[in-house]
Amino acid sequence: MNIFTTKILSILGVFLAFIVIGLGAWTRLADAGLGCPDWPGCYGFITFPTTSQEIEMAEQLYPDSPVEIDKIIPEVVHRYFAASLGLLAIFLLFISIKEKKHILTSSLLLAIIIGQGIFGYLTVSLKLHPLIVTTHLFGAMITTSIFLVIFLRSLKLQHNFEILKPNRHLIMIGFVLIIFQIFLGAWTSTNYAARACLDLPYCQGELIPNTNFKEAFNLFQTIGPNYLFGQMSNEARVAIHITHRIGAIVVFLYSLFLIFKLKSKETLPVLGAFGAILFLQVFLGINNVLSHLPLWNAVAHNIFGVMLFLCMIVIMYLSFRKVDAAK
Repeated sequence: MNIFTTKILSILGVFLAFIVIGLGAWTRLADAGLGCPDWPGCYGFITFPTTSQEIEMAEQLYPDSPVEIDKIIPEVVHRYFAASLGLLAIFLLFISIKEKKHILTSSLLLAIIIGQGIFGYLTVSLKLHPLIVTTHLFGAMITTSIFLVIFLRSLKLQHNFEILKPNRHLIMIGFVLIIFQIFLGAWTSTNYAARACLDLPYCQGELIPNTNFKEAFNLFQTIGPNYLFGQMSNEARVAIHITHRIGAIVVFLYSLFLIFKLKSKETLPVLGAFGAILFLQVFLGINNVLSHLPLWNAVAHNIFGVMLFLCMIVIMYLSFRKVDAAK
């Protein structure tokens, strides 16, 4: 058996992309996004400064960025795993050309990962601008979904999932809602709005707190020397947080509707996984608030959000899959 096939490499890419997304969330939520003030090196080093002499050299080179090893490590680890994902994509394209299948999709995948590298640079050079960081996250999700689609196309599925086809419009609505909710979650995180409301069902002790939506959703806001810890007013952060909460309720209710609408013997495995992930995601979101945003919980909340997105990718793929593909 050839261990280097598009099927094996693509599913390996899905798992590796998950690790990269998790490490990215860890880096962002640990406030380590500027752990290295330069890119692709770190304080001018291939890895990062470790000895007292190297640290002294690094701080002379970047006097406005004191060396913090506990923030450097998440950033560097994330970068190296992201680079390994790029190498895997190159290998996958090579195998795709050799097997004469999935060539266009694998080429698109590699192009997106190269773009991700550019956004990694912009994240550092533009000092954590929220729009850049959020776009970088969506690029990672697209990367993971392309690996997943290549894997799905390499499977010989035996069912036609007929119940999905007449409900494609409902599936698309659910997909758009989840994308928008993930954007709200990313916008909440990148603007440091997760701690704006640390009580439920109220926010700062009020059912309808003061908000500033105009400032909250100004995508092209200007930033100061950097955006570490954010610069929005409390009212703007509250507006973002409240919008994310409302979005979560809408997505949860619509997802339950979709599960009951699409349930059948054939769809039970994927809908069962989708439902389980949905309830875990809601639990993690509530626990984020009640436990005052513990790092492990916040990272898990990010990962399960991506898992919901990928479940919808699978459902959409099955709904648009040609009937004769199962033969």
